[in-house]
Amino acid sequence: MTDNTKPSAFDAAAVAPPSGAETTDFGFRDVPLAEKKPMVRAVFDSVATRYDIMNDVMSLGIHRAWKKIFVTEMGAHPDLTLLDLAGGTGDISFGWLRAGGGRAILSDINASMLSVGRGRALERGLISSLNFAVMDAEAIPLPDRSVDRVTIAFGLRNCTDKDAVLREARRVLRPGGRFLCLEFSRVQVAALSPIYDAWSFHVLPRMGAAIAGDRESYQYLAESIRMFPDQETLAGMMRNAGLEHVTVRNLSGGIAAIHSGWRI
Repeated sequence: MTDNTKPSAFDAAAVAPPSGAETTDFGFRDVPLAEKKPMVRAVFDSVATRYDIMNDVMSLGIHRAWKKIFVTEMGAHPDLTLLDLAGGTGDISFGWLRAGGGRAILSDINASMLSVGRGRALERGLISSLNFAVMDAEAIPLPDRSVDRVTIAFGLRNCTDKDAVLREARRVLRPGGRFLCLEFSRVQVAALSPIYDAWSFHVLPRMGAAIAGDRESYQYLAESIRMFPDQETLAGMMRNAGLEHVTVRNLSGGIAAIHSGWRI
């Protein structure tokens, strides 16, 4: 049984593997560095067709409101181009296009998730404004200074080398371009913590088993949230990657947060 005192007590920075380490976190487990990407890929292969339903269940539908706020923050304009990293089933790219944004690249390292996103784009009549790319966010196959916005929503925590993602995001941004990350973060309201822990570690895995037939994947998703850097740590990582004017906006008491930084 999971020790549910661990998520609220540990410090993500303190448990991170040292520089040069050959292991990394996969939820609360240490795994060989080379094994994390295929393990994460297997998780999302498993949940891809039910991912949107489970997002509603996991967040009680609140993720939809968070994504609307996120899209508004992106500042869509027809002359601006978007690279949507870990874009999966397409919510952020679709929101960008509906808000009047220019052409978007919907990318994901997982082909199963991207296939779901393509199908949804066809259903919504948005396919002509999108490019699709199976892409590792740690090694973006685009030229320097080639896009105006780079986003990643609920995907950065699944990346093995988060610093590499941030450096790559800055590299492909044009001067004046903006990087935005929407991610589960550290709860800022003490009274919410025990409720959130109980929901994450007792309710969600059972729902994963009942709805998706996959308890282990949803156990990992809950654990990965707790292993993710807190708001201040991630802001510092963004600055170290060369992004400037970094800001943080907490949502729902810090359950999620929007991090933003600019390439100047």
